[in-house]
Amino acid sequence: MSNQPKVMVVEDEEALGVLLKYNLESEGYRVDTELRGDEAEIALREHVPDLLILDWMLPGLSGIELCRRLRMRTETQRLPIIMLTARGEESERIRGLATGADDYVVKPFSTPELMARVKAMLRRVRPEIVANVLRVGELELDRETHRVYRNGREIKLGPTEFRLLEFFLQAPGRVFSRAQLLDGVWGEDIYVDDRTVDVHIGRLRKSINIGKTRDPIRTVRGAGYSLEAV
Repeated sequence: MSNQPKVMVVEDEEALGVLLKYNLESEGYRVDTELRGDEAEIALREHVPDLLILDWMLPGLSGIELCRRLRMRTETQRLPIIMLTARGEESERIRGLATGADDYVVKPFSTPELMARVKAMLRRVRPEIVANVLRVGELELDRETHRVYRNGREIKLGPTEFRLLEFFLQAPGRVFSRAQLLDGVWGEDIYVDDRTVDVHIGRLRKSINIGKTRDPIRTVRGAGYSLEAV
């Protein structure tokens, strides 16, 4: 699903990068990979993931320098960063954490342990993207059972409307442009036009607005849509 947590892996050992991508995708994450620090910096200016796995030693720009630069930018100041390194000395670990890394994993490492650290960090910093049940106001969405309720009454949604509501519930009150909704719900690799968003917003509204209940979806002229607690 395209609205799952997004992780970027910056690792110049291509085999390790492929292994991490496979394991992260198996856990349900969307994954981007980069081999060079300078190319990762460019990619991070275009799209900020939910979490970054960053190797210390990289061509083009070191991981430690990239981490330092990311912490100086408002957009990436709070980006969760797990640093990978072959350096196990305590002084190096302290240096990595002092530069702004949130966690530190020494190679060779246990892949299941790294996956557990990724999930734990996402749960701590962005609980809404790993929670099984999302609640905003009268609305409740259960990711495991694929059920949606309003005031305890079950609502039937199509798969796209379910993903659209799930995306909104992860950031209540935030205004999303049509382009952001297309990227977050349909995915970057699927081409659909802006009108498709309006059609599915209309269908979602029709499903969740039962009787005389207030419409939680707000249309912001010239900007997009947001979901408010009602």
